[in-house]
Amino acid sequence: MAQPNSAESEGATPWNHTTPVIFTPLFDWPPRPLETIISLSKRWVTVSRNLLFVGMAWMVHELAFQDLSSMQALSVAGVLPIFLRNLLFMATVAGGLHLFFFTLKAQGKRLKYDPRSEHEKSRKFSFHNQVWDNAFWSLTSGVTTWTLYETLYLWGLANGNVPTFTLREHPFAFLLWILMLPVILSSHFYLIHRLLHWPPLYKSVHRLHHRNIHIGPWSGLSMHPIEHLLYLSGVFLHWVIPSHPIHACFHLLHAGISPTWGHTGFNRIQVNKFEIDTNYFHYLHHRYFECNYGNLDMPWDHLFGTFHDGSQESKKRMGARLREQRKR
Repeated sequence: MAQPNSAESEGATPWNHTTPVIFTPLFDWPPRPLETIISLSKRWVTVSRNLLFVGMAWMVHELAFQDLSSMQALSVAGVLPIFLRNLLFMATVAGGLHLFFFTLKAQGKRLKYDPRSEHEKSRKFSFHNQVWDNAFWSLTSGVTTWTLYETLYLWGLANGNVPTFTLREHPFAFLLWILMLPVILSSHFYLIHRLLHWPPLYKSVHRLHHRNIHIGPWSGLSMHPIEHLLYLSGVFLHWVIPSHPIHACFHLLHAGISPTWGHTGFNRIQVNKFEIDTNYFHYLHHRYFECNYGNLDMPWDHLFGTFHDGSQESKKRMGARLREQRKR
């Protein structure tokens, strides 16, 4: 089922990246408290996606979650503003990154993993165009499913069916949720992603996403509707465990928008002295296919032998593992 990369088959230099992937030290044994504190600090006190999503979640909560009377009964008037807001978020982030990297070519090929890769015009894509295909699935099925889950949560919140608490009542629990959400999202993503690589689901559902070998920002949420339902389903956790509405909003924003960063095709976004990492770890999954099903916030790939750090040693280990599987 593995899909070879054209650059490798031609004997080209593998990728424009030389630094091996390193997992967060949060779950190292024996513990490394100093390294863990430094890692968490970088994740939250520097310019990062997590910090951006917390800010966006707080903004949405303050502007849209204060009066939920319109959500007590489901209606087009109540759902449409949510859909349009999520559509705007997705179009702004994915469209903005595509404009920066691929339309304006503001970064050129600097820090591009495979400098020769280009978006495809092929019959395998809807509209015979990779970018249009990806934008279509992201903005229709992706944003619709995101809105569906958010609407169900707000309906439950408006009718008192969702367990919540306030920041004033439980500030420690509020902070703990914020710190744990990336770990929860990572674990849910790993489980769902492994399920989607089960051959029957892969062939009928996940293959749509993996049509993207040379990826870009619009590829991130370009999925089959069934995959969207599975991928975004982690938000149901907030129906079971008491949390603040900001946490549920953060959860959906992270799941909905974060994939655009993981699929830029570049190691970092870099403008003058400002820079932010993307997701080399997941990029390796699109290249080698049978590895890196989760992300770096949880060591599931390490524990289950599917970790690839981008080195030739990892490539050899993966090859040996796949040969062993084929013998069974």
